[in-house]
Amino acid sequence: MSSSELPPLPENEKTYAGIPEAVFVEDVDSFMALSENENSADKVLRRLDEQHSKYKLMEYNISARRRKLKFQIPDLLKSIEMIDILREQNEDRATQFLLSEQVFLKATVPPTKTVCLWLGANVMLEYPLDEAEVLLKQNKESAETNLKCLEHDQDFLRDQLTTTEVNMARVYNWDVKRRQSGLVSAKK
Repeated sequence: MSSSELPPLPENEKTYAGIPEAVFVEDVDSFMALSENENSADKVLRRLDEQHSKYKLMEYNISARRRKLKFQIPDLLKSIEMIDILREQNEDRATQFLLSEQVFLKATVPPTKTVCLWLGANVMLEYPLDEAEVLLKQNKESAETNLKCLEHDQDFLRDQLTTTEVNMARVYNWDVKRRQSGLVSAKK
């Protein structure tokens, strides 16, 4: 599978993260008459507001993961480029490297056949250049695929948020009309 393709969705799912689908309320009167709703707009609005809050939390988490991947992919590309430079190098090379934010150190890098890769969780391993390149390319492809899946889920999530907001407005308007008709009939 190329990185431009999305992997197939899990069976009977519309998202990769298993985000529940919001059901659009077509007929508000029938919906409110359901036994779990008890014709109580307040109860339904609380439930819809809770659902909306969950969707917003999911949206926040997906956005954070997308931002992380968008920073990770360029770093992986730079690492792959660096392996190519090290592979072609046949003499010492003077360079600078980032020690911490805005702090660079000068260094002389001798020709090498291995490179150390930071794997995370305080783990760094030494790899031959070819193996390191394969690993980095796999990680880049995986990150690109994950990014596409997150973008798909984020689009789906936006639709669910909109559906939930429309449902909330429809139930609220139903309640306003019901109260107005109650007031109007009480005045007659």
